[in-house]
Amino acid sequence: MDMTVISLIVVSIITAATPLLIAALGELIVEKSGVLNLGIEGMMVIGAVTGFITVQTLGSAPLAIVISMLSGAALAGIFAFLTLSLQANQVATGLALTIFGLGLSSLLGREFVGMSYEGLPKLEISFLSELPFFGPILFGHDALVYFSFLLVWLTFWFLNKTRAGLILRAVGESHSAAHSIGYPVIKIRYLAVIYGGAMSGLAGAYLSLAYSPMWAEAMTAGRGWIALALVVFAMWLPSRVLIGAYLFGGITILQLHGQSFGIDIPSEFLSMLPYLATILVLVVISRQNQSNTKPACLGQIFYPSK
Repeated sequence: MDMTVISLIVVSIITAATPLLIAALGELIVEKSGVLNLGIEGMMVIGAVTGFITVQTLGSAPLAIVISMLSGAALAGIFAFLTLSLQANQVATGLALTIFGLGLSSLLGREFVGMSYEGLPKLEISFLSELPFFGPILFGHDALVYFSFLLVWLTFWFLNKTRAGLILRAVGESHSAAHSIGYPVIKIRYLAVIYGGAMSGLAGAYLSLAYSPMWAEAMTAGRGWIALALVVFAMWLPSRVLIGAYLFGGITILQLHGQSFGIDIPSEFLSMLPYLATILVLVVISRQNQSNTKPACLGQIFYPSK
C-alpha cells in the first residue's frame, strides 16, 4: 500500500469522523448542564434535509448551513420545552424526538430523494495542498472539517476557562445548589440544549452537503446514536471526544472499504462494525468509575422551589 493510498484513507477517516465530532461536542455541552437528550439522530437528519433543500432551491451553501443549525436548534427547543418547562421524562422525549425527526425529514425530502450536490468547496492553499502525503491530509478539506478541530478547543476553553462554563458545570453537578445561589437553572439548560441542537443540525448539514452530498431518507444511519455513545466514551472530556470520533471514523471506513482492502469478511458483518463497536465501548465504559467526570444531575428533572 503506497503513501497515496494511505493519505486517501486518512482523508476518508477525517471526513467520516467530522459529523460525529461536531454532534458529540454539542451533546457534551448539553449533558454538562445536566440534561440528557437522546434525540441527536432526529436533529441531525432534520439538519441534513433542510440544508440540502436550501442549497438545492437557493443555491447558497452558507445559508444552507445556517438553516440546518436553526432547524436542529428548533427541534431541540421543542425537547427543552417538554422536558424543562413541562418536566416530561427526558429519555422518552428524546426517543420521540428521534422518531419525529426521521418522519418529518422523510416528508420534507420526498421530492429531493436521489438528487446530488457538488459538495462544499475545499479550502486548498496552492502549493501546500499539493505536498505529497501531508498536503491532502492537512490542506484539502472544507471549512467544516477545520471548524470541528477548532470546536474541540473552544469547548475545552469554554468549560474550563470561562465563568459561563463554570456555571454550566455547576448546574449539571447540583442544580439545587446552583438555584439556591441565584443561577437560573432552567434558562441555562435551555441555552445548552438549543446549542446542542444547533451542533447536531450542523453535523447533519455536513452529511448532506459534504460527506455524501445528496439526500436519502434516514441518511444519518445511526450516527446520532454513535455521537451519543462518544460522549460517554469520552467521559465528558472534549479531547477524548476527538479521539473517539476518529476511532469510530476509522471503523466506518473499514466498513465501507474492508473488502477492497482484501478483508475476506461478509459485507453484512462489516456494516455491523460501527454499532458493534459502540456496544462494546459502552460495556467497557460502564465498568469504569465515572464519578469524577459524569455530571451528578444528568437526566434529573429540576423542580424549582416556590
